[in-house]
Amino acid sequence: MLFRPDRPERLAWIADQVRSANYASTDLVSAVASEISHNGGSAQVSLQIRNLIAAGAWTDAALTLIASELPQWKLRRLAYDDGEWHCVLSPQRELPEWLDDSIEAHHENLSLALFKALVEAARQQPVETSKPTVPRVRIKQLDPICCDNFA
Repeated sequence: MLFRPDRPERLAWIADQVRSANYASTDLVSAVASEISHNGGSAQVSLQIRNLIAAGAWTDAALTLIASELPQWKLRRLAYDDGEWHCVLSPQRELPEWLDDSIEAHHENLSLALFKALVEAARQQPVETSKPTVPRVRIKQLDPICCDNFA
C-alpha cells in the first residue's frame, strides 16, 4: 500500500458516509473499495470486486474485500437481532470473545453493517503493512560452557 497522508481523514469521511446511509449504493461501495484496496492487489480480485459492484452484490463485495484486502481480520459473528444486523470482525478468532480485540458494527442493512466493520478494521491497520512488526534477530554463535557440578 502506498503511503497517503490523508488516508485517516478519507477513512473517517467514508465511515461517516456508511454510518449515515440507509442503503448501499454504487458510489458508496466504490468509494469504500477504492480506499480499502491495495494498489498492488491482484488484478483478478479487483475485477471480481468491480463485477460484484456492477451487479449490486453488496454483501458479496464486502466479504470479498475483507478476505482479500484485510486477511488478518475474520468474520467472527453475523447475527440479526431486534431489527439490526450485528457484524463482528476479529483478528484472532481462536481467543475467547472477551479477550479478543474485535470490531463490532451494526446497521439495519446487512451489507452496510459489513462495510462499517470493514472500514473500522481498515482504520486500525498500520500505515505500512509491508514491514514486519517484530524485528528479526540473528542468533550469534554461542560458546560452549561446562554445566557439570564437580562439587
